[in-house]
This record gives sequence, C-alpha cells and structure tokens, in this order.
Amino acid sequence: MKRVFGVKKDKEPPPSIQDASDRINKRGETVEEKIKKLDVELSKYKEQIKKTRPGPAQEAVKARAMRVLKQKRMYEGQRDMMYNQTFNLDQVAFAAEGIKDAQQTMSALKSANKELKGMMKTVKIQDIDNLQDEMMDLMDVSSEIQDTLGRSYSVPDDIDEDELLGELDALEADMGMETESDGVPSYLQPDKESDLDAELNLPSAPMGYAGRSNAHADDELGLPAVPRASLRD
Repeated sequence: MKRVFGVKKDKEPPPSIQDASDRINKRGETVEEKIKKLDVELSKYKEQIKKTRPGPAQEAVKARAMRVLKQKRMYEGQRDMMYNQTFNLDQVAFAAEGIKDAQQTMSALKSANKELKGMMKTVKIQDIDNLQDEMMDLMDVSSEIQDTLGRSYSVPDDIDEDELLGELDALEADMGMETESDGVPSYLQPDKESDLDAELNLPSAPMGYAGRSNAHADDELGLPAVPRASLRD
C-alpha cells in the first residue's frame, strides 16, 4: 500500500517570529552592502563628470551614473520595506512575549490562591481570639505571682499613707535646717568646746604668763624676770 499511495510526509512547523525576523535582517544586510558598492561607483562617476568637458563623453558618463542611481534607489526602497517588516515582526514578538508573561502571571496567581485557601482552612479567627484571651489570662496570673513574691513581710498593711507623708515632710525640713546650719561661718557658730568643758566642770587652762605670781613677774619684753639673787651668784 505504501508503494501505491506513498508515505505521508510530515509537515514542517511554521517559522517562528524570531526566525522570520532573522531572515529579513540578513536580506537587509545584503541589500545594504549593494547600496554601499553603488555609492562607491557613483562617486567615481562624479569625479569623471568633473574632469571631462561638456560633450558626448560627459553625457555617456552621466547616463551610467543615472543608471547606478536608479539601482541605488530601488535597493533603498527594498531596504526600507524590509526594515518595516522587521519592525512589524518585532512588535508582534513583543506582544506575544507580553501574553506569555501574562499567562505565567495568571498561573502563578492561581497556584498562590489555591495554596492560600488551603492555609486559611487551618487558621480560624475564633482560634486566634481564644489564644489571645488565654495569653491575657496567663499574663494577669503572672503579674499576680510577681506581686505576691515581691510582698514585704516587715511592713504592716494598716499604715496610714497620710501619716507617712507627714513624716517625710518633717524629715525633709530637718535636713534643710541642717544644711543651713552647715552654711554658717565657724566664727558665728557657738563654741562647742566651751560648752563641753562647762558640762564636764573642768578647770580653765592658764592664759599665757598672766597667771603667774607676782614673784615671777615678767620683764618689759614679756619674758619671766630672773631673780636678782641668781644674778649676783
């Protein structure tokens, strides 16, 4: 049967946008090379036209230059057309890539949505509220335990706070008076040593040599006088 009807040939896949764009770009490069060669040839004809005198020779050179110029215009038209085709293909490729990105984004969103729904089934608002209430109760119990452990055993509970505040004010007043007395100069403060001697009933110390007897009078310089008898000896 294969010999009679032959074998069905597999169809080749259609070219992609990138393949078509690459092919057109190659053709455009070929046309661009031809245009450059024609430019070189035109420059030669221009020089010949400048050097030749008006006449049949110059007209022949001009005719050749015109033919080359027409070819150049034709190739430039083809180049512009291929550039437009390449631009259109690039726009289509850009749109196709945008659609592919959108498809991938939608697939990722669907997968994330499905996963999120699965996680939300395991988390309930009521469970969270109950957990928060339990945590608040535990914190209250912890505070009560800390207060109980920090209770002082030596301080009675029936102390009047107003009485304590009064004692505190009196203590601050006493401290202020002591500070003021400390600031008084020493020569204005009462003699504490004399008060202490008076309390102990101690005899007063002799004041210089004024307490000496008349027998031992001082001389004019304030020194004790030497008896004359001793001077005679």
